[in-house]
Amino acid sequence: MLNDLLVAFQAVATLENFLIMAAGIWGGVIIGAIPGMTGTMAVTLALPFTFYMQPIPSILLLVALYKGSTYGGSVSAILIKTPGTASAACTTLDGYPLAQQGKAGKALNMALYSSCTGDFISNLSLIFIAAPLALLALRIGPPEYFMLMIFALTTVAGVSGRSLLLGLVSACLGLLLATVGEDMYGSFRFDLTVDMQSGLAVAPVLIGLFAIPELLKIIVFRNNQNHKPMQLGDNHVTRDELRGSLKAMLKGSMIGVVMGAIPGIGPSAAAFSSYGEAQRSSKNRENFGKGELEGIAASESANNGCCGSTMIPLLALGVPGDVITGVMLGAFMIHGMTPGPMLFENNLHEVYMLFIGMLFSSVLLFGAGKATMRFFSHISRIPPGLMAPIVLALCVFGIFSISNSMYDVIVLLAMGVFGFFMFLFAIPAAPFLIAFILGPMLEENLRRALALSRGDPSILVSSPITWLFASLAIFVVVVTIRQQLKKANA
Repeated sequence: MLNDLLVAFQAVATLENFLIMAAGIWGGVIIGAIPGMTGTMAVTLALPFTFYMQPIPSILLLVALYKGSTYGGSVSAILIKTPGTASAACTTLDGYPLAQQGKAGKALNMALYSSCTGDFISNLSLIFIAAPLALLALRIGPPEYFMLMIFALTTVAGVSGRSLLLGLVSACLGLLLATVGEDMYGSFRFDLTVDMQSGLAVAPVLIGLFAIPELLKIIVFRNNQNHKPMQLGDNHVTRDELRGSLKAMLKGSMIGVVMGAIPGIGPSAAAFSSYGEAQRSSKNRENFGKGELEGIAASESANNGCCGSTMIPLLALGVPGDVITGVMLGAFMIHGMTPGPMLFENNLHEVYMLFIGMLFSSVLLFGAGKATMRFFSHISRIPPGLMAPIVLALCVFGIFSISNSMYDVIVLLAMGVFGFFMFLFAIPAAPFLIAFILGPMLEENLRRALALSRGDPSILVSSPITWLFASLAIFVVVVTIRQQLKKANA
């Protein structure tokens, strides 16, 4: 095995492969930082260019684009409160307040350190525990998925701000809008127009909810605010700050690894789950949402922790972990490699090359992040009057380019107005987004579980895994109620 690894290392460590991975990382960071330009789009657009490349360099290019775009989404999330990707939405909660405090450089550095840590741990998990995690993922059916979503929804309490009641109202609105469109049995709900039969896509809802309200604030309150250009500030994350965030970083990485290995979950759910867990266990829980580095560490380590682990079911079972790995499945097939158990017998050399290349890409991600940080920091210094139309144009262009649909643009603008009214009434947006993302998975797996049991609800607690998630959810609810009672009596 050692000899095979050395041969694979020599095959990967070429100038051509490093240039390909560097181009993918840089391109991914830039695309991820542009609102609406998702990693899925980057990988899909790059796929035709891989037809004429060697198998492993082509896969490494797609993986590098995936990794770069996942980190890149945090840049705009921190600097202009406009997450470039859905998985970076959680980063806005603490990243943007830190930028307003003149600590944008510190926030960007923490996002980079956490992203690289989560990415590296994810790669190691792919190399060493791919088979066990893939087998665990196979044992998770609809009942387990449902209880996992219930547990993930408990993060609503942690991001509700000052009022848990308003947070629950926001979450209920998110669950309501998640039902728009066609259900799993072909029935249509809230289909006021033909376009609404396809439901509401995550990207326009996400961008509309976070970006457009900020633009409306600039327009409506322009006479009440004097623009002070944000300074990059102190770039350095101190040793104490890094040590204080290390627990959240490592825990978030493992949450990302586990949730990324389960097909269909994705980095957005992992980021919010990690954030909620970090807040519950942190000594600085009251500072979350106001500019807490631990919050950034938890979010970014989790969403990047999914990058490598989403390939676990793909390589071990031939089952894509998310949309991007679905595109990569096509790339594997094009180059004559069939993911699954036989991949490790028929293409072991290529698998080793892929593993080593992914480890190299983590180092390149750190370099690309450091190199682009100073450049991206200038974005925050653009006056709001000039920034607003630029961001609006990028949002509209990015959303329209995903599916060439004006319907998505209308959803973007409508959600922007809706988000602005939520701001006026002090209704937090984060619970809405969590519920909107998790809602379809929650409903679909509940209905599948009940269909399997012919309507018997006991199937929802029929296995040790369901009991584990149910117990965790109950524990979080009890702790939250106790905290609320203490606040009421204080």
